[in-house]
Amino acid sequence: MTTLDHGPLAGDAHGPGGPAAVPVAPAGPVVSGASAVPVGPAPADPGLGPGPGPGPRAGSDGTAPQAPRRRTAGGDPVKSLLHRHRELCERAVDPLEIAAGLEAHGITDRTAARFRHRDVFSLAEELYARTPRDEGARPVPAAPAPAGRAASGSALRRVGYSLLPGALALGAAATGTPWAGPLAVLVTAGALVWPGRVAGGRFPRLAHLLAAAAVGWAVHRHGPALGAALALAVVPGHLAAVLFAAGARRRLAASRALEDFADGARPLLAGTLLLFTAAATGAAAVTGAALATAVPLAVLLFLARLLLGHGSRGAPPVVALALALVPVPAVVTAAAAGLLVHAFLALSRASAHARP
Repeated sequence: MTTLDHGPLAGDAHGPGGPAAVPVAPAGPVVSGASAVPVGPAPADPGLGPGPGPGPRAGSDGTAPQAPRRRTAGGDPVKSLLHRHRELCERAVDPLEIAAGLEAHGITDRTAARFRHRDVFSLAEELYARTPRDEGARPVPAAPAPAGRAASGSALRRVGYSLLPGALALGAAATGTPWAGPLAVLVTAGALVWPGRVAGGRFPRLAHLLAAAAVGWAVHRHGPALGAALALAVVPGHLAAVLFAAGARRRLAASRALEDFADGARPLLAGTLLLFTAAATGAAAVTGAALATAVPLAVLLFLARLLLGHGSRGAPPVVALALALVPVPAVVTAAAAGLLVHAFLALSRASAHARP
């Protein structure tokens, strides 16, 4: 075996008199005493496998790192819609209120298909079912019977109020009291236009003022007979509005699509309008007012009442009532016809019949 003379090694216990030659292995360690210094790469331990790579680092608390989460492919589209309309869903007393609110926000049956529902009504049912509610925080009615009697009493009071304009107008015509005529005009305008509930905002208040001005101006131009005819039309107007609201709620409960409700609401509105027009024509005939003047103005006031009572905050009722101040009968008729078209579009929507 070939040997190489390296001289004395540092730290050699034998000193100069020790062995002077160390065998050299091609790839092994150089041994000096009991120590071994590796020259080449150490072989991997078969029990440990390959050395550590650039994997995820352990946490600062020594816990094992967590694997990254995978995103689900499907998702929950209804959950985002629930978050967006949470206030509407929490306030609703039934799924119909949610359906009406969704339609008011521009969601149609075609839009509901993107949320995996066939129509807005089924989408509203899921939103209503998934809305968390604190049942304990809701006030529980102690006695339903008194509440029903209170509602009946309120309805009777409203009917009594609707009788007041006719009584004032007929009394003023019979007695010739000078101050009773203007008072009847004001009460008539308020009763014809003021609904049971009214939307907030400046447009409804302006509509009430314009209605009073239109009735007063018409009575001033055409005589007290017109005021008496409008006053007598208040009662059928009130009853027709109540019947229309109740019928629309029933159709809304029975509908399963927005188009179905619209198809049923339009004939209901047409029948209600024909009923009131017949009553207004009869009132004008009884009092001797001109039909061409009394009936269009009565229909105009009745349509304004319906729109304001069903949440209309827009300008069409205000514009139509402002046109009624023009001293031309054809303008009043045209204003009533234009408001009728708007009423058929607005009152055939489910959102117009949501509870306040």
